[in-house]
Amino acid sequence: MLDHVFVQAIGALRSALDDALLERHALDERFELELMLGDITWETAYTLPGEGPSPRAQAAITFEWSTWSQSAYRSWLIGEGVDEPPEVTVEILFRVQRLAAAPNPADVLKAMPSAPPSLGGHPLEQRPPTIEQQLDEAGGGGRFALEVAYDGSYEVAERVLENDERLAEDMAPLGGWIASTLVRLTDLGLDFLPPDVDIDMP
Repeated sequence: MLDHVFVQAIGALRSALDDALLERHALDERFELELMLGDITWETAYTLPGEGPSPRAQAAITFEWSTWSQSAYRSWLIGEGVDEPPEVTVEILFRVQRLAAAPNPADVLKAMPSAPPSLGGHPLEQRPPTIEQQLDEAGGGGRFALEVAYDGSYEVAERVLENDERLAEDMAPLGGWIASTLVRLTDLGLDFLPPDVDIDMP
């Protein structure tokens, strides 16, 4: 069973991204339930409008609702005390793909915002970038992609549990931040391969 507050958090993020005029890639959206542990994961992807099915840059977003958070939330619902509030684990991964040459990570990082927004007072942390290379059939340079991820957690404080409209307030900064980052990444002047020859990288 999906907990109300987790569904509300997803809805609040979707509204923030829609308000930022970003385009959702429905084929990349999924819910997953870890059968052994019971953790619930929601994944989605957004791009700038008009990028099509093989975008130059996209933001892949993952929310995880652990069994521990589920138990804490349900304890709160029935009026039991909760030592620590439930939390949603968040990852936002920016991916620049369809590149004809290996990018300079330093140039890409300059386009990334220096201070990502916080979620409920907890700042997101940037991980080091990674570069992928897919060789062509002749074993040549092929195509490249670069990823930069941010992760953190959103603590569902009691003020949110008592008034879930506060979720929208807390998620709102993500929409503009993700949109502006995607614009910066596509404006870097990198050499992109045309979409008609694009092959999804593993």
